[in-house]
Amino acid sequence: MRSLRIFAAAATAACLFAGAARAQAPSGAGTRPLATLAATRLQGEVRLDGRLDEDAWQSAPAASDFTQSYPNVGAAPTLRTEARVLYDADAVYVAVRAFDPSPDSIAAPLARRDAGGIYSEWINVSFDSRYDRRSAFLFSTNPRGVQRDIYLSDDGANEDGSWNAVWTVATSIDSAGWTAEFRIPLSQLRFGGRPEDARTWGMQITRDIARRGERASWSPWNRNDAGFVSRFGTLTGLTGVRAPRALELMPYASARLTRAPGDAADPFFSENEPGIDAGADLRLGLPAGLTLSATINPDFGQVEADPAEVNLTAFETFFSERRPFFTEGADVFRFGSTRAFNRYGSQEYFYSRRVGRSPQRTLNGPAYPFVDAPTQTRILGAAKVSGRTPGGWSIGLMDAVTNRESARFIGTDGERHTAQVEPLSNYFVGRARKDLNGGSSQVGVLGTATNRGLGDETLASMLHRDAYLGGVDFLHTWNSRAWSVSGYLAGSRVSGSADVLRATQASSARYYQRPDADYVELDPARTSLTGHIGELSVAHGGAWDASIQLKEVSPGFEINDIGFQTRSDARSIATFLGRSVNRQVGILRDHSYAAWQFRAWNFGGDVILDGAAASANATFTNFWGTGIQVGARPAYVNDRLTRGGPLSEQPAQWSASGWVETDSRKPLFFGTDFSYRQDASGLVERGASMWSTFRPSSAVRVQVGPRWAHNDYTAQYVRTTADARATDTYGARYVFGALDQTTVSMEARVDWTFTPRLSLQLFAQPFVSAGRYSGFKELTTPGEFEFARYGDQQGTLCRIGGVYVADPMAARACPTTLPASNDPDFVVRFGDPDFNVRSLRGNAVLRWEYRPGSTLFFVWQQERSGFEPVGDFDFGRDAGAIFDGPSHNVFLIKASYWIGN
Repeated sequence: MRSLRIFAAAATAACLFAGAARAQAPSGAGTRPLATLAATRLQGEVRLDGRLDEDAWQSAPAASDFTQSYPNVGAAPTLRTEARVLYDADAVYVAVRAFDPSPDSIAAPLARRDAGGIYSEWINVSFDSRYDRRSAFLFSTNPRGVQRDIYLSDDGANEDGSWNAVWTVATSIDSAGWTAEFRIPLSQLRFGGRPEDARTWGMQITRDIARRGERASWSPWNRNDAGFVSRFGTLTGLTGVRAPRALELMPYASARLTRAPGDAADPFFSENEPGIDAGADLRLGLPAGLTLSATINPDFGQVEADPAEVNLTAFETFFSERRPFFTEGADVFRFGSTRAFNRYGSQEYFYSRRVGRSPQRTLNGPAYPFVDAPTQTRILGAAKVSGRTPGGWSIGLMDAVTNRESARFIGTDGERHTAQVEPLSNYFVGRARKDLNGGSSQVGVLGTATNRGLGDETLASMLHRDAYLGGVDFLHTWNSRAWSVSGYLAGSRVSGSADVLRATQASSARYYQRPDADYVELDPARTSLTGHIGELSVAHGGAWDASIQLKEVSPGFEINDIGFQTRSDARSIATFLGRSVNRQVGILRDHSYAAWQFRAWNFGGDVILDGAAASANATFTNFWGTGIQVGARPAYVNDRLTRGGPLSEQPAQWSASGWVETDSRKPLFFGTDFSYRQDASGLVERGASMWSTFRPSSAVRVQVGPRWAHNDYTAQYVRTTADARATDTYGARYVFGALDQTTVSMEARVDWTFTPRLSLQLFAQPFVSAGRYSGFKELTTPGEFEFARYGDQQGTLCRIGGVYVADPMAARACPTTLPASNDPDFVVRFGDPDFNVRSLRGNAVLRWEYRPGSTLFFVWQQERSGFEPVGDFDFGRDAGAIFDGPSHNVFLIKASYWIGN
């Protein structure tokens, strides 16, 4: 009841916060007039050469009244810019003349398509072709014709850089500056309406002047505005334009050779393992602005692999989606993202990497001496309909079927067998959202379903048979979208065998088996589990950013069958207040500062998170930057430390971090950061990293980023052992150890671009992490951070070979041989947990876009890894050992071919 009263009080505070917001003066967004330009129908032809010498360009009206977005908001740009727009039945054309009296100073590097973070001039053209003031298609180029495209949604708050359109551009540098000439096929945009109507689109054109750190915008916009797309200007004059029935087909084929070490006695082993693969994506434009997409065996994006890492945590790593079928229109399926600058926890309600994932059953142990298992689940077929209608509806429907997968293995009898490792599964997601009040408000619904054919008894004990989610969300903005209130409410239900539901209840997301939790209880007969989640946020965006967020996740909420979630069982409140000054003040080019607070409870009323933090960041007029952050947390309850055991205390702690970066305009620039955290128990975490970029020429970029961390943990969980004599800790002993861990890693990348369509990328990531355990002990008092160390404060600890055994009750001499597993005294035993993990991951990718939308890849990937049960860290020894491990090599050729209009 106490937590419910607190939650209700916080909700009342949110309402008062929203009420006070209505009395505030406008932030200034919406008070500046938006720009307008008329497009001209093309008569004749335009040669896409970047010269802008055709009569059609000269006769089209010019947009020239640009203003600075930064650094001097609203001032006239330091350099003049002109833009013109033409169109015909197939495409829209944009010409931009970027005047510059010093063409030798124009930053014009070569880079591969969609490369980010490069020092360059840019011209960015964006179209809100649906004219919904919320979504847009952005096309960018630099003076060397490097292309970038991004899909913007939620008024520019969300950017999808994985969206790839098929369009062309030509650029030219001359004595007057530089020019860009775009041709964007109408098939790459989305719009509806009758062709005889005079269409109106939103449009924005911006120019980035690298050496001045300046952005000039055609329609007035600055970084303190509450939105981006809603500040677009208006493009008129588009008459007689028919929405194309876009049809695109993207088949691909790949050939792979894998060379990896193995056991010569393994009948499944082949030193050289070839493989071929093929598939296709189809996209068809439907009436009312919708698109039908279908795929057969979609490519998993292994050409540009997931970021290399060694995950030493207990939590799954979240990876971004790369398959074109899933990235196209992904924003339509987004749900449960309230507007807040500080929030507790996060989750993804549709995590598309679940579809076609690696099989969830692995065959290991002495019963499976040799195994040949698939690395991923084949998608038999998938289709979706997505898009936005002229009436303001956003629609997303997707259904996918994945194959039943089996693994071969040699049993202990020496015979070959097969076992199912993934069932036949169906995944469905449905999403609808309606814009109201000209896009200032929204209401929406989401539904997901996962259904599996669990004929195999082992799989039935591991996986849910069915999983469902349903929810509603809303957004309302006012005062030119500077203020907003948003929220959602969703419920989940999973069902299956008693075994799998027991595992669901006992998972780290909820730990129903906790012996001192009186509000949840593990039910071994349960065959279904339900839960809910809800969130409410009130926020203000602009020069002053502020938000308050309330959230509740019930213990039974579960979405990992098709979503991504790490924790349930929490109620929270999070607040934020920050100020951004995007103008020069003395030696500061811009600066910002903020403070935020967070507090969370579980459903039993225990405070499981508490603290506050503050930060300040600044960029100087010499383009150096720096920032600092400090935080503090009082002691609170930890209901996860014992991993299903009783509560413990989380000692009070404080932290500090900072960063500094040099002028990124220079051929060589670098930055560094540090972090430090300490708590009252003696825990200390230290970390530092550096990033540097060297540009020896306009075509080559070298990036190196070493990282170092040293952590001294006072209580790292080791294991739980049942013992009826441990009455103070509910019949079990929770064993911990002090851990001294050092981690060193580095990311090195070389980008060598020959032309905007041909590039070579090299990447390597060496990684070493060593951890030594000592001072093994057990929790003595639930709810406190109190332990008794074996062999010192309590009982006996012995190491026999590579195994630790402990008699927690009495001090005695260590036996010479390992006690029997049923020894009534030495009930605690565990293997030596010391570790030394080494890894090297790297790849080389040659990418050639041999025609618009069609790409050829040549790829070499290598991975080396090793492990030793030693905990000391020796840089010379461990760094050299990285290269001594066996290598796993993959050579790949992949070609895709775009067919479209």
